[in-house]
Amino acid sequence: MRNLLITGGAGFIGSNYVRYVLKNHPDLHVTVLDKLTYAGNLDNLRDVAKEFQLRYSFVQGDICDATVVDAVMREHHIDTIVNFAAESHVDRSLMTPGAFIQTDVYGTYVLLEAAKNFQVERYHQVSTDEVYGDIPIGSSREIDPLQPRSPYSASKASADLMVNAYYVSFGVPVTITRGSNTYGPYQYPEKLLPLFITNAIDDQWLPLYGDGLQVRDWLYVIDHCIGIDLVLHRGQIGEVYNLGGENERHNIDVIRLMLQRLGKPESLLRRVADRPGHDRRYSLDVSKLHTLGFEQSATFEQELEMTVKWYRDNEWWWRKIKSGEYMEYYKAQYGKRLAESTAV
Repeated sequence: MRNLLITGGAGFIGSNYVRYVLKNHPDLHVTVLDKLTYAGNLDNLRDVAKEFQLRYSFVQGDICDATVVDAVMREHHIDTIVNFAAESHVDRSLMTPGAFIQTDVYGTYVLLEAAKNFQVERYHQVSTDEVYGDIPIGSSREIDPLQPRSPYSASKASADLMVNAYYVSFGVPVTITRGSNTYGPYQYPEKLLPLFITNAIDDQWLPLYGDGLQVRDWLYVIDHCIGIDLVLHRGQIGEVYNLGGENERHNIDVIRLMLQRLGKPESLLRRVADRPGHDRRYSLDVSKLHTLGFEQSATFEQELEMTVKWYRDNEWWWRKIKSGEYMEYYKAQYGKRLAESTAV
């Protein structure tokens, strides 16, 4: 591997992975292809563009456009693809499911065609634990059936199946990671932690779905990047690897920890109507990934502290995001819910 194409590299996990690759693999060149939708943000890569300008390139474009993808493959001599590009928010998938099918399914198909035609060394698909559906007991293993319950998770499950089909049918050298609930710097503030941290900083209400006892496995973004990189370089072709933080927590407990770190009162919490089909629990068996040598870089409490500090120290990044399109979405998603909310 010499020339990586990282699609969706201006997004949350993608931008962190771009930074991780350039810092840890001095022999690699990275090209980012990103459509720059609402969650794609060149501010996420501002430091990268300055520090690694000789090994980093950016192309604005859509993974659904085969002409653009093929041109990038040729011009940058791409031999490896890591696909982060996706519509990724469950709440938005309930509003506009078609956008998720287009990007997550058709876009993956376009990239797989490029991987096949240009005979890449590796194609890696970044997926999610949500493809397994609600897990009341036990933990999901890679061989378990996929039972997605939202348009978002269904689109990601469909992409996973297409990736496997290209491996079986055409011999494309693929790997897949299914990551758990990821948090950290540069996460668009529609997701739970950055939404609640930034609202709490401004003493605004925190809209908690239902009783807040949904269980998620929390994975710090740098650990997610480490896991992806490990699978890309050491994973067995054709295999899926669960990538979890082994930090299962109730949402409300994580929020209370966050409020303690900020020194903010729990009275900011407001109980709002739950979203339709909200999965109660996700849980991953990550023993397969451990065989590759995966380890957490710090404790959950330490990584939550780092996350809170980053948003507190980087208001320049999130304040300009929380306007315009974001506010329209926020009002549509939470306006009525907050008006009818109750104290926690």
